Amino acid sequence: MERGMNERIKKLRHQSLTTKPHISIERAVLVNEAYQKYAGVVEIPILRALTFKHILENKKLCINEDELIVGEKGEGPQSTPTYPELCCHTLEDFDVMNNREYISFKVSEEVKSIQKEVIIPYWKDRSIRKKIFDHMTPEWIDCYESGIFTEFMEQRGPGHTVADGKIYKKGFIGFKKDIEDAIGKLDYFNDPNAYEKKIQLQAMAICCDAIISFGKRYAAYARKLASKETDERRKLELLKIAKNCDVVPAFPPKTFHQAIQMYWFVHLGVTIEMNNWDAYSPGRLDQHLYPFYKKDIEEGILTRDEAKELLECLWVKFNNQPAPPKVGITLKESGTYTDFANINSGGVKPDGSNGVNDVSYLILDVMDEMKLLQPSSNVQISKKTPLKFLKRACEISRKGWGQPAFYNTDAMIQEMLRAGKDIVDAREGGASGCVETGAYGKEAYILTGYLNIPKILEITLNNGFDQVRGKQLGLKTGDPRNFETYEEFFEAFKKQLNHFVDIKIRGNHMIEKIYATNMPVPFLSVITSDCIDKGMDYNAGGARYNTNYIQGVGIGTVADCLASIKYNVFDKKRFTMDELLKALDDNFEGHEMIHHIVRNKTPKYGNDDSYADELMLDAFNAFYDIVNGRKNMKGGVYRIDMLPTTCHVYFGSVMMASANGRLYGKPVSEGISPAKGADTNGPTAVIKSAAKMDHLRTGGTLLNQKFTPSVLAGEEGLENLASLIRAYFNMDGHHIQFNVIDRKTLIDAQNNPEEYKDLIVRVAGYSDHFNNLSKALQDEIIERTEQTFA
Repeated sequence: MERGMNERIKKLRHQSLTTKPHISIERAVLVNEAYQKYAGVVEIPILRALTFKHILENKKLCINEDELIVGEKGEGPQSTPTYPELCCHTLEDFDVMNNREYISFKVSEEVKSIQKEVIIPYWKDRSIRKKIFDHMTPEWIDCYESGIFTEFMEQRGPGHTVADGKIYKKGFIGFKKDIEDAIGKLDYFNDPNAYEKKIQLQAMAICCDAIISFGKRYAAYARKLASKETDERRKLELLKIAKNCDVVPAFPPKTFHQAIQMYWFVHLGVTIEMNNWDAYSPGRLDQHLYPFYKKDIEEGILTRDEAKELLECLWVKFNNQPAPPKVGITLKESGTYTDFANINSGGVKPDGSNGVNDVSYLILDVMDEMKLLQPSSNVQISKKTPLKFLKRACEISRKGWGQPAFYNTDAMIQEMLRAGKDIVDAREGGASGCVETGAYGKEAYILTGYLNIPKILEITLNNGFDQVRGKQLGLKTGDPRNFETYEEFFEAFKKQLNHFVDIKIRGNHMIEKIYATNMPVPFLSVITSDCIDKGMDYNAGGARYNTNYIQGVGIGTVADCLASIKYNVFDKKRFTMDELLKALDDNFEGHEMIHHIVRNKTPKYGNDDSYADELMLDAFNAFYDIVNGRKNMKGGVYRIDMLPTTCHVYFGSVMMASANGRLYGKPVSEGISPAKGADTNGPTAVIKSAAKMDHLRTGGTLLNQKFTPSVLAGEEGLENLASLIRAYFNMDGHHIQFNVIDRKTLIDAQNNPEEYKDLIVRVAGYSDHFNNLSKALQDEIIERTEQTFA
């Protein structure tokens, strides 16, 4: 069945879903041309701005048949550009992308030829990726290659920022006027950085001209198509598109239709300028669009169905943009086409009152009807959110395809206030990417990589030695067989944790400087608050708030491992440390009794069991204390997140067996969810355990829960789900999301993929087609505990 409210949307959605993702070489060629013309002639910020301008003035325009919102990153739907200035792909990379089973991209022979003859000769020794690996220490390289941590910026640029309302109130002619005013105020007598600020501001001004020109090109192209169009209805639509592009992005939007087009031009600008991690997001879309919706409805120029159609066109545009291709470890940590553009609905207004409006419900209807992986859609639930809105979101969630996710507005505001944000900035912010909290339009909150906390525990058990790689990676904190108390062991673990965080942050500092110096983003800087006022680039600390994150992975696995060691070795003395270590070395083969004890007869996190939960807290607090508050290179600090994307599968693949009974190579726990099969006391016990963590000290936590459809059926099931969310949020839980599907269906889908092409599941902070997932990830989702309210 084709989904969508009418034939237009059904056709556009079908095109988006059936077009194979493929590599476009167009952007790379245009970047190459710009660099060969300007590199070494102008300062780097100007170089980046002129490159952006060259792309937007020369890239192929695309208006798909019958669409109402226009613009693509590549030449058309599912056409993904490459970013050779960040990562210059080898021909072998292209072969891998083309041939791999999951998350593949078709690469034509013409693209390969241009890459070989034009792109590689210029970029292979100039890319940021090359610079990063050239500057990292041998110990950093060892840790990276051994799966101690990952590095987000080795193939993608700093991102993780979100639109606020300013782009709907000021066109780029207005932004350029602000920039010119800032240049005029520079003090060359007393400010030693005045010249550098002028260069940055001039680069921003060039980017304003570029995006204005881009809109004019689309206006002219729409009129050209209209002049040839024989269908009178479509001719009028094309002329309306042209009229919209006459207004935006040069001027502020005047209508609902123009407001959506304004956002989309900005989204394209940000993601064409830089392959930023994650993609730009519209944030509080219902709040931004509601004034236009209300005005247009009152003036009789828009109906609810017309507004819904425009939103569904926007949903298709998001889904047309697969995440740019990743290779190697970066693919393993985020193996998906999803680019993590995240839409928040609900929440509160800047004055703290309930933020749910008519557009909030409209977005829920669009989400429900379109059933697309992108954009990722969530609902912000505050204490002031109407029950009607929560239950409508729950109705969609229980249909079993992983959207919407549920976020606690009140917790996110508290998280931001604790981190020093202004109350209004906090209320206007929310979640992006997977679960990460930020002040929209005002903060650069950069995810720097995942930390494999269970692996660090494993290394502690081996006196700093990594058995998988056969290398001494950590400190020699002592043979655990000689530890007389659990406390001695835990102190050793904290020393190892601090050691690896030190290595990670030292590397991060160099990477920040590499980007600030070599890869400014003047367009993103225009639309991020305070960059213009400071005369500073987004990548160099220009944003109002500048936060770096390290994402902790596997807290459930760590908690259960600590419980196993403390409970069985030190408290109950069921077996010795030596016996446990031998069992781990042997992957529990020949040690069945120990395996049975650690799996089935030991306290586990996720059951409201204070023994295990307190050890989870100890690990969480150790991670928090070691990371939080450290200085970054942009005038801000480090904080922690607790999320994995798909990294929990990769991290498990580079590990020996674990003390909780996990076998060699198997995934570790995801987010703050309990380890698979450990949570046996139902969903209320899970949320009680998870809520013992202080979510308000983080920048985001991710909790997955899985139900069978029958458990959530009927009005009682709906009430139970809504009550579970409210209960968790009343305990300051940050986020919760649901898979609603039974194990039998998932196993059948794994065995008969052709019969389940449309099956979508929740993975981590995003949804994906079950058939797009590796078998290891499919197995991990199958093995998640099926909860019941009984």
